[in-house]
Amino acid sequence: MASFPDFVNENEIGKAKFIGELIPPVAPFDQKSGRETWTVAFAPDGSYFAWSQGHQIVRLVPWKKCLTNFTVRNEDRPSSGGPRRFSRQNSDGSLVPGELREHTIDCGDIVWGIAFGSSVPEKQSRCVNIEWHRFRFGQDQLLLATGLNNGRIKIWDVYTGKFLLNLMDHTDIVRDLTFAPDGSLVLVSASRDKTLRVWDLKDDGNMMKVLRGHQNWVYCSAFSPDSSVLCSVGAGKAVFLWNMDKYTMIRKLEGHHNDVVSCEFSPDGALLATASYDTRVIVWDPHTATILLELGHLFPPPSPIFAGGANDRWVRSVAFCHDGRHIASVTDDRLVRFWNIDERSPQAITPLNNGLCCAFSTDGSVLAAGSRDGSVHFWACPRSVASLQHLCRMTLRRVIPTQQVYKLPIPFTMQDYLAYKSL
Repeated sequence: MASFPDFVNENEIGKAKFIGELIPPVAPFDQKSGRETWTVAFAPDGSYFAWSQGHQIVRLVPWKKCLTNFTVRNEDRPSSGGPRRFSRQNSDGSLVPGELREHTIDCGDIVWGIAFGSSVPEKQSRCVNIEWHRFRFGQDQLLLATGLNNGRIKIWDVYTGKFLLNLMDHTDIVRDLTFAPDGSLVLVSASRDKTLRVWDLKDDGNMMKVLRGHQNWVYCSAFSPDSSVLCSVGAGKAVFLWNMDKYTMIRKLEGHHNDVVSCEFSPDGALLATASYDTRVIVWDPHTATILLELGHLFPPPSPIFAGGANDRWVRSVAFCHDGRHIASVTDDRLVRFWNIDERSPQAITPLNNGLCCAFSTDGSVLAAGSRDGSVHFWACPRSVASLQHLCRMTLRRVIPTQQVYKLPIPFTMQDYLAYKSL
């Protein structure tokens, strides 16, 4: 079994540029609490980076300060110079008033999911009859939600590191969290209790809805860019799409042959990437439920009967870059792959032992990936100038679903291009 198809020369695949890492402190923690970095996240405005560094601890680091302390390796310099590791020591005495501060948050239990949420005052709570609220989130409010092993969700103020809310209703591990990107502070939690729950933080964290449909653990969920659709995946082969205005299931996407563990929409909402233990990432058209692209990690690909078994190519995580052209995947074969959606082989690769999760920075220039030892590694994303056609396509697809694309009075080839049928 190979990592790349026969027509691909592995030596010709680019090597992603490693720029730094974050290492958790060495201390006599109770090993029973777990040391894995199950999740990493960037704040929507690019101000903070957060990662669960194991042992119940979440670390919040100002992203610009993090980048400043990284040293990008120069290609003409000896590799022994390497990137520096970012110091995690607090420097409160040297910070000027108003400067973003690092925070170490003890969540009290193993952390499985984290998510940033930012508030837009114009987005009112859906519970319009409530006249009084304990919390009034302002325009510059930035929150961090943490999903815990005991089924609870804790909400923190990012700028102060203070605990704000405790959301309790799940009966098992909260595996993943995602905020609606529209600034409404609607939070969706995915749990091993087989449910998704919708919370309104502008209504003091009241739970609005329970989404039922999964027959097994729910691993991950993701909002579409306009917050109208939610994708959820879990232990099972199906991908679920939900209408978040009516809280009803839209459809199931069938195509994977093993548990689906990660999902993310493209920045224009026209594509959906899902990662599975069947060794594949599938890129879907969520509007028509069709498969547009399959990114394989095992060649020849396993037949459906064998894809359900254990192998060393389980895909653990997938992330969509904000340029709409690149996808990253983390796999058990100790490689991180950077894909260009116009190609079927990786554009760049990089080694990573025991990788678990990944996320692109807000501007898409950096990929962060967490591993089982509690560390986070960072690479520069392969960059290229996007064509004017692609930029126009992304602009149109933000507001036009696939069905309307084929009603436009334009040539069929242009319709197919706008619908990403050219992938």
